[in-house]
Amino acid sequence: MRNPTAPTGPQLPFFVYGTLRPGEVNHGLFLRGRTLREQPARLTDAVLYDGPGYPYAVEEPGGTVTGDLVTARPETYERLLAELDRLEEYTPGDPRSLYERVVREVTTGEGPVRAWVYVAAPAVAARLRARGERLAGGDWPARR
Repeated sequence: MRNPTAPTGPQLPFFVYGTLRPGEVNHGLFLRGRTLREQPARLTDAVLYDGPGYPYAVEEPGGTVTGDLVTARPETYERLLAELDRLEEYTPGDPRSLYERVVREVTTGEGPVRAWVYVAAPAVAARLRARGERLAGGDWPARR
């Protein structure tokens, strides 16, 4: 069954910055055994805000978010994309979505790469900017 939120065209890697990073709770549940490669990466022009057990990336000029670039195995891509959309409570066009899945350029040690990134949806981002707790340094595991 085809995922209605799946992109047509090339399968982009995912930039993960919170509970999907290696060593975090959702990495093992969603990504273990389903990736070809995972490598450190950075997203510029975004900052992190603390959420209820997970972070939100909010687009903001000058900020940097630390994370990992995850390349899914081709045979798992469609299903993984659908599962990640559900995890992130993302439905295209739904104003109740917590996140939006957007294409952004991230930087790895090998250079820039276009990737899917889940960023805070507009209403959530506005609420976080007004009264959220911004995580200094932009690195979710470093908050501890």
